[in-house]
Amino acid sequence: MKKLIQIIAVIAIASSLSMAGDAEDVKQRIIDSFEHLNKMKKSLNDYSKNGALEFWSSGGLLNTIDPSGRPETYDAVNITPKHIEVVVLAPGKAAVAMYYSEGYMKPKGAEAVGHYLTRVSQSFVKEGKEWKTRTSHWSPVMGGSGTSQTGKE
Repeated sequence: MKKLIQIIAVIAIASSLSMAGDAEDVKQRIIDSFEHLNKMKKSLNDYSKNGALEFWSSGGLLNTIDPSGRPETYDAVNITPKHIEVVVLAPGKAAVAMYYSEGYMKPKGAEAVGHYLTRVSQSFVKEGKEWKTRTSHWSPVMGGSGTSQTGKE
């Protein structure tokens, strides 16, 4: 009986360490994605091989994102993720992140957004060794703005 309790304790500890590592990995993925966006003025292609579904902060209908990612580019962009919280749903397989994104942007061919401020919920799946975006929901926070972009369709 003592051995069984020890085995269960080891499994529980290993599982919690895995979840903590997954949460930190997803959080770092989000930070890296925004750093890439700000530096390269285009989104990092961190989408699932199955693509993704997104609600954009500009409103409108559900958008289907191809596995190759979002095509838009920016004349200027500086957006920072804040207060990132990650819930691991299945260790090593699936997680959900919730956070705020704040800054400014000027998408090519669209109006500038001087105070971009949204709430974000994203689901991630692990493909190989990387966490990939599967869904995103961006919604403006009162006092801030969503994007000036319109839906793809």
